[in-house]
Amino acid sequence: MTTIEGKSIAVRHERIDEASAGQRIDNYLLRVAKGVPKSHIYRILRSGEVRVNGGRVQQTYRLAEGDEVRIPPIRVAEPTRSAPAPAGKPLPVVFEDEALIVIDKPAGKAVHGGSGVSYGVIEQLRVQRPEVRMLELAHRLDRETSGLLIVAKKRSALTALHDMMREGRIEKRYLTLVPGRWNNPLQHVKVALHKYLTGDGERRVRVSDEGKPAHSIVRLVQRWRDYSLLEVELKTGRTHQIRVHLAHLGFPLCGDDKYGDFALNKRLEGEGLKRMFLHAAKLKFAHPLTGEALSFEAPLPEELQGFVDRLGAPEKSHG
Repeated sequence: MTTIEGKSIAVRHERIDEASAGQRIDNYLLRVAKGVPKSHIYRILRSGEVRVNGGRVQQTYRLAEGDEVRIPPIRVAEPTRSAPAPAGKPLPVVFEDEALIVIDKPAGKAVHGGSGVSYGVIEQLRVQRPEVRMLELAHRLDRETSGLLIVAKKRSALTALHDMMREGRIEKRYLTLVPGRWNNPLQHVKVALHKYLTGDGERRVRVSDEGKPAHSIVRLVQRWRDYSLLEVELKTGRTHQIRVHLAHLGFPLCGDDKYGDFALNKRLEGEGLKRMFLHAAKLKFAHPLTGEALSFEAPLPEELQGFVDRLGAPEKSHG
């Protein structure tokens, strides 16, 4: 039994419903036994204390609807006294049906709690939609990135969306502003990326032949004397892919505090751009359950559109 201080939970027998079907047993336990360390979850799986339909299972076992899960007595940490995720300003919903929600995420809001953030989009959405039994992120956006984000309401939809992401069947396009004159109307960027942790535990990405393949398609949208507005289509979904690809080519994103031009960022802040200029503007995919063609667009937020407007008229030609 874990040594966490808190309240005990007796043996539980949970019947798996449609919302949880398809989830790995380890992830299911981490969700239903909030406050229990991962190490303890894996220990009770290895020891056979967790049973599915009366038998032992590996941590990779995927639950099926109707499975009966025996969860042994464990000790759950007492909830902290911090306030629950406030409902706040309702998240803008672009589309919703029985399987999924597409929201237009504001910049500055993490997609989920953790890493010093007490709550994020998913926690807020659960407060806004208490009647929805399941709400899970289908993918992620960086905290400072605004724009379109898919949240699944059914396990079957989530599994299908993850498969579609992995197979490149979800078209994702972003808008970003970079300093300098981008010349190519269309450019494929295929540069491998390696994820690592800095000495203080911060997640970073660098270009490396030993990294994972990464493919971005960059299109020139508008250009001014000192800036270029680009649309970037992601063919792979690596962490910080757009930010690192463009910085590698000498076009760091305006306002990027990790890979950007820090002196320029300081100047831009004085000129009214107080965030990273990256916006998930377009999504196109087949509905994960019905196959219906879906297409969504989110215009630039006011703070980004306002900065672009202040740049004046763009050049008439990209040539």
